[in-house]
Amino acid sequence: MKTPKLLLNLAAVLALTVTVIFNSGCIAVAAGAAGAGAVAYIRGELDASVGNSYESVVRASSRAIEQLEFAAIGTRRDALSAKLTARTAQDKKIEIVVTKVGNDLTRIQIRVGVFGDEAVSMTILDKIKANL
Repeated sequence: MKTPKLLLNLAAVLALTVTVIFNSGCIAVAAGAAGAGAVAYIRGELDASVGNSYESVVRASSRAIEQLEFAAIGTRRDALSAKLTARTAQDKKIEIVVTKVGNDLTRIQIRVGVFGDEAVSMTILDKIKANL
């Protein structure tokens, strides 16, 4: 029975999105909530949830950095979270934080530069999703 699992994932994503919106103190730009695919851009940071395992999202994030030809600076990780750091050709710092929420639910946070760059963040997220 996949329906209860889908409803549980959808409820978790909805709760996360509502929490982020009400705790942010500013207007959020939100898009889509298809399954575990909620995306919000708040205060210069892209925050997304995907319905994939933590390990697969970390691998996909690393591949995205390579494919977009960013200079990989380093990776710190443990069993529950990972932080991948890279730089663009314009020397903007990119931080991708991957956090395990559940077995098949993972949170991705992307920040580009000090103030954020929504277009580049969305490009990175799209590349991560393509690698999943």
